[in-house]
Amino acid sequence: MTNKIDLILKYSLFLLVFIMLSCNNKETTVIKNKILKDNSNAKEAHPKLILTAQGVKEIRAQLGSIPIFDKTLQSVKEEVDAEIALGIDTPIPVDYSGGYTHVRHKSNMMVMQKAGVLYQILDDEKYAKYVKDMLMQYEALYKTLPLHPKTRSYARGKLFWQCLNDSNWLVYVSQAYDCIYNYLTKEERDTLESNLFKPFADHISVDSPQFYQRVHNHSTWGNAAVGMIGLVMDDQELIDRALYGIKDLKLDANKKDDDGGFLNKDGKAGFLANIEEPFSPDGYYNEGPYYQRYAMYPFLIFAEGLHNLKPELKIFEYKDGVLLKSINALLNLSDADGDFFPLNDGQKGMSYYTSALVTAVDISYHFGTQDPGLLSIAQKQDRVLLDDSGLAVALGIKNNQAKPFTKKSINLSDGPNGTQGGVAILRNEAIELVFKYAAQGSSHGHYDKLSYSLYENGEEILQDYGLSRFVNIEQKGGGNYLKENKTWAKQTIAHNTVTQNETSHFDAKYEVGSQHHSVLNYFTSDNDNVQVASAKETNAYPGTELLRTMAIIKDQDFEKPYVLDIMKIISDKANKYDFPYYFLGQLIQTNFDYKVPATLNPLGSKNGYQHLYIEATANATSENTQLSWLNKGKFYTLTTLTDTNDQLYFTRIGANDPDFNLRREAAFMLRRKNAKNTIFVSTIEAHGSYSPVTESAINSNSNIKQLEVVLNTDAYTAILITNIKGNTKLFITSNKNASKTGKHNVTINDKNYEWSGSYYFK
Repeated sequence: MTNKIDLILKYSLFLLVFIMLSCNNKETTVIKNKILKDNSNAKEAHPKLILTAQGVKEIRAQLGSIPIFDKTLQSVKEEVDAEIALGIDTPIPVDYSGGYTHVRHKSNMMVMQKAGVLYQILDDEKYAKYVKDMLMQYEALYKTLPLHPKTRSYARGKLFWQCLNDSNWLVYVSQAYDCIYNYLTKEERDTLESNLFKPFADHISVDSPQFYQRVHNHSTWGNAAVGMIGLVMDDQELIDRALYGIKDLKLDANKKDDDGGFLNKDGKAGFLANIEEPFSPDGYYNEGPYYQRYAMYPFLIFAEGLHNLKPELKIFEYKDGVLLKSINALLNLSDADGDFFPLNDGQKGMSYYTSALVTAVDISYHFGTQDPGLLSIAQKQDRVLLDDSGLAVALGIKNNQAKPFTKKSINLSDGPNGTQGGVAILRNEAIELVFKYAAQGSSHGHYDKLSYSLYENGEEILQDYGLSRFVNIEQKGGGNYLKENKTWAKQTIAHNTVTQNETSHFDAKYEVGSQHHSVLNYFTSDNDNVQVASAKETNAYPGTELLRTMAIIKDQDFEKPYVLDIMKIISDKANKYDFPYYFLGQLIQTNFDYKVPATLNPLGSKNGYQHLYIEATANATSENTQLSWLNKGKFYTLTTLTDTNDQLYFTRIGANDPDFNLRREAAFMLRRKNAKNTIFVSTIEAHGSYSPVTESAINSNSNIKQLEVVLNTDAYTAILITNIKGNTKLFITSNKNASKTGKHNVTINDKNYEWSGSYYFK
């Protein structure tokens, strides 16, 4: 390719000299300027978007000496070579997610991107020819396509059933086009840009404002798609449309789409608005880690293109560098195995091993502070991007600069200004507690104020259900969200929090829930032995105030750290409260007798209750109710305060689910009727182990003898914890005035307690 350009330049210079000798001075000047301009265009630096011309030189110089990069390159080469051998298929689109045509076009976009990179790094024209031939097939196909025949989406694409996937395609293909740009003739480029890329970008944006003109992860993909092809084509109109949205566009601001969101009433749209609104100053993304992971690829890959080609924007410094901060936040929103906590609509098992997080880690390292902890994540991922940032990571690993990425307790604020609640993660040894007091989370939010989930070494102890969807499995609703996502997964009873009068928070209305958020009372992780998060919710149920305080306590009398959970409820009327614990594993023991019904019946008829079978019932018989279970070789015990009026239920998910869309998992639920002001207090212990090889159980019994509320006022709540040896510990939480410097003095059972800070424990 280089030789071809050199020959063109030499011929042009020869022609210029000939013309200059044959023309008058004025004609010579005009023609000379035109030829110089054409030559300048011919020498324009491509690739320039993600992989850069300088990066290609540096990569070629290092090949063979950078193990993780070389390994990734070989793997990608084998993948692309196999695809080339199979031939090109660009079928007429007919399927939902998971169907052949959907999967084929999705595969094509990724293979084109990889083939373009291989062409640049290996300087082998077969890869450029493959991309060119496929693009020409798409050019011939696209201009014949109507809207996709599947009509479920609020914004239909042409290659795919929704504009979202069309945007995915263009984000990847813009990189491929950049890599083979100089391989193509000007005529070929004009054909592709006029008949494929420009119409493609227009359909995503101008033709689909209900998709594009929003603050949402869908729109972020659309912005990146339009902007990236605009950068490659040097089309300022498309670049501006990507950054700032469509100007002078009149929308029906009250039109609701079937994704649960609304068109923007205030005109906020475009890539910059999608950075401003969803991210808190701490880098938390309001839709939750599952969708943050999905959105990080377009956020970061477009940002890298803007950094390379529009450095004046200082995109990685925008909003105090929140894009790079968000990667650290996202990594902290994963458990010990790297799986993201399934907050909101989150699929379990999604982890930082996904390709989007390879992109995030590499870009963060290259354009950020070169945190050596990121290198250890990259080592676990065992692959890098085949571009400038991937080279930087590969060199860092080669030079033994990697250090462990240490996850500690962290509090992440929510909302564009960090004032709309948040998510607190308490970590102590192998125990991780995820406490959610965030805002609604856009259309992917659940009605789960002050909910939590609990983990040990990456294994769930008390679970958040996550989403109800079989992503990209066509047989299950076309791979899309199932109706049970709304009837079960989003409902309050599906979470480890309180449900009042069998009605979900905000009556499960998005329009109401999106107006409110919980408020942090305090968060403290300074003490390695006691880490606490406390938050208040006053809008989930009008007239009812919920204050939940959760602590992980490390006590020398206990084998492992344990959880203390205090839910204080103040209401203006008597209510029925349901408080579930979604435990995973096999029931081992209870300190109460229960009855098992002859037939299974649902717990209720709506708001998620219709999906719960009643497997057993009991009445509380003591002030402390206990149950223990075994899961994956470890024992756990729940101890909870009860009175003799409390009803106890064992439930199981799966009622009114004829298609078996829901997992058949268990819960223990405490029901308290006719209560106005009340308090739920419990501990969860992790203890002991069981080996099926030696058939031995070690430390299988709880270490807690009794929980007791010894003070409960507007200002303070105090819990006395007595273990089986008779040793006691007192925990006092400040319900008000909970600053770190606040001074407190209370009297309990004629004994005075003084302390500074948010809580007391001794």
